[in-house]
Amino acid sequence: MPVDRMLPTPEAEALLELTRDLAEAELRPRVAGYERRAEFPREVFTTLGKAGLLGLPYPEQDGGAGLPYEVYLQVVEELAGAWLAVGLGVSVHTLSAYPVAAYGTPEQRAELLPGLLGGELLGAYCLSEPQSGSDAAALSTRAVRDGDDYVLTGTKAWVTHGGRADYYAIMARTSDDGARGISCLLTPADTAGLSSQPPERKMGMASSPTAGLVLDGARVPAGRLIGAEGDGFRIAMAALDGGRLGIAACAVGVAQAALDYAVAYARERRQFGQPIVEFQGLAFLLADLATQVEAGRALYLAAARRRDAGRPYRTQAAMAKLFCSDMAMRVTTDAVQVLGGYGYVEDHPVERWMREAKVLQIVEGTNQVQRLVIGRALGQP
Repeated sequence: MPVDRMLPTPEAEALLELTRDLAEAELRPRVAGYERRAEFPREVFTTLGKAGLLGLPYPEQDGGAGLPYEVYLQVVEELAGAWLAVGLGVSVHTLSAYPVAAYGTPEQRAELLPGLLGGELLGAYCLSEPQSGSDAAALSTRAVRDGDDYVLTGTKAWVTHGGRADYYAIMARTSDDGARGISCLLTPADTAGLSSQPPERKMGMASSPTAGLVLDGARVPAGRLIGAEGDGFRIAMAALDGGRLGIAACAVGVAQAALDYAVAYARERRQFGQPIVEFQGLAFLLADLATQVEAGRALYLAAARRRDAGRPYRTQAAMAKLFCSDMAMRVTTDAVQVLGGYGYVEDHPVERWMREAKVLQIVEGTNQVQRLVIGRALGQP
């Protein structure tokens, strides 16, 4: 059932209606087959770009739509509820465009953003490495200046769209000065010396490729340095704040889909002469699930509105990512329980949503890292 949203403008309402129509026509009919075949729906991202859905929070002069983050995130939620690999892919693509949009020179913005925001180019974000995940500042990939180029050497891990993206926002070390020695380079996928490893075999989101990148003397023009040398870690953390809100919105979308399916099933399934939704034990369970979904949506929207107002929101983003992804895990698990044995088989999508929800507790910083961010904020005077 459509979510009863409070949107800021009639234009935003029309955009959400467009998103729902697109999800019904282009996403829901295809998700099961693509997941089963582990096939990446690249054409879907082209369609989203043509519909103007890949550049929603970025300025119009850069090819975006100039919309508030609270509107963009609700679009992501709708997409994720229909197909998580697509909703999360839009969030990652938005994350990959952030360094150029926020820190790029006018020339870099003019060259790169129209393609990234219009759907002609697909982006990816490369921070994690095999030995530095949560401790991102410990990354070891090197970028050494050589004339008019940087030469990149190292390995990146857990790259969403790895091997399928057209551009990679790569965080690499340009000095040994800890977090202050990291820089950001926007690197074309066809760069000599850049290659992708085989995609990971995951328990969910099979249609979203996750792969490592190998950089073996990859030469990147110095003009692709985003910001100044040493700005990379600051850029990466700022991007992750927005990205965590994207994951929170994805989590709410998956949880809403599971709730809607469980409610519809409970209305139709009859036991002991009546629909099972009329049994108090099940009705109370569904009431709790619905309340948790609404609470998650309210939390991520509150953080988004702080971002739109130009106020600090890092702690609130961590809270939203933590709460919403934990909530999605609970809601999808209980949705499987509502369907009983039917919930455990692939004939019904709740088992897929349960598997998918798990990754949302891990990506963009594990939920343990989110608690660390929140705890540190509480410890400051």
